[in-house]
Amino acid sequence: MTGARGTVGCHVVDTVLGPCGVAWDDEARVTAAALPDTDAASVVAHLGAPVATPPARIVEIADRMAALLRGDDVTLDDVVLADDDLPDFDSRVYRVLRSIPRGRVATYGEVAALVGAPGAAQAVGRAMGRNPFPIVVPCHRVLGAGTEIGGFSAPGGVATKRAILAAEGVVGFGEPTLF
Repeated sequence: MTGARGTVGCHVVDTVLGPCGVAWDDEARVTAAALPDTDAASVVAHLGAPVATPPARIVEIADRMAALLRGDDVTLDDVVLADDDLPDFDSRVYRVLRSIPRGRVATYGEVAALVGAPGAAQAVGRAMGRNPFPIVVPCHRVLGAGTEIGGFSAPGGVATKRAILAAEGVVGFGEPTLF
């Protein structure tokens, strides 16, 4: 992500998985979010906006993101996104993703069917790869067919996806395995 149009600033918060953050516009809508990374500078670079004093609403959103990653039972479904310029298909995918409750998962194929495009699982995956609002738009809750973890383009890749799913209490993640 490099500087969403209308972005005013960004705010970085520490989490159990590393710093993450949000960028906002002059209406305090989220223009971008960044998954946990190794350092704050990487998060700021990803968000493409200057660090600035955030409105209270943005601080609260970032704090809820950190709480979700810590395993707290929080939601982000009320966060207002600056998503006016997104392609229609991506917007439909993101609406479906936001409807997947914490602790639950769906497959790429299920998401494709829910957006009215059965058989478009790969297109769903591409839309998720462009997701400017990770965590807020929970692309980590989508798995491959047969509950395979699938890809994850975040820092830390699949390990980060597994850690987020474990924090959300998704069965099968976070438990020790034999191998």
